[in-house]
Amino acid sequence: MRVASRHAVVTGGGSGIGAAIAEALVAAGTTVTILGRGESQLAETAGRLNCAYQVADVSEPEAVRIAFEAIAERHGDVDVLVNNAGNAEARPFAKTDDAHWHSMIGVNLHGVYYCTRAVVPAMLAAGYGRIVNVASTAGVKGYSYVSAYCAAKHGVIGLTRALAAEFAKSNITVNAVCPGYARTALVDRSVDKIVAATGRSRDEALAELVKSNPQGRLIEPEEVAAAVIWLLDEHTSSITGQAIAVAGGEIT
Repeated sequence: MRVASRHAVVTGGGSGIGAAIAEALVAAGTTVTILGRGESQLAETAGRLNCAYQVADVSEPEAVRIAFEAIAERHGDVDVLVNNAGNAEARPFAKTDDAHWHSMIGVNLHGVYYCTRAVVPAMLAAGYGRIVNVASTAGVKGYSYVSAYCAAKHGVIGLTRALAAEFAKSNITVNAVCPGYARTALVDRSVDKIVAATGRSRDEALAELVKSNPQGRLIEPEEVAAAVIWLLDEHTSSITGQAIAVAGGEIT
């Protein structure tokens, strides 16, 4: 893999899908920096994977600028960016206030923009770059009660396609992977909320979440990581501007 000699940053890399992606990159021989808000989780994961970490909130533009300057100073320019940091919170549209809307857009869309903006100049100068945005099936279809999240993830897909077109002749590819419900702490919290709101058992709540997946199961973080690694392979350099669902056939 050409990515073996590269420097990759994975946002939201302390746990879940981000940690699985970071682990796969480390195994491929990539120099990896994981970035996120929670230092204790980042430090634990970085120690386990033998990679670097950087603390920053991707929704804060100045924090992102400072973080990526520090990352580049320690390990050189970023060749591969995986925008994985995100958050989902369900709320009926009629009860969606400005704070909720801006929170969902901030981490899920603005964060992708800020981090991408931080690495693109060096990628253009080097004539090489790989950007993978971890979006969601909510980026290509609508779901009830998560309108702000869907809007943000649809924005990520639009940004992915626009940048892929703009950078097509610069040897920079920009793609998205779109997981369905995955076995992560985020989904665990969603199950807890369903249980609290409805009185259902955890098994019943989980069944409600996975019923949209024709395979009837959660996606494993390692499956998403495998899709990301595939997009970074030297033999997939003509694949750009794509939104690849990892969702058991939910998106066809």
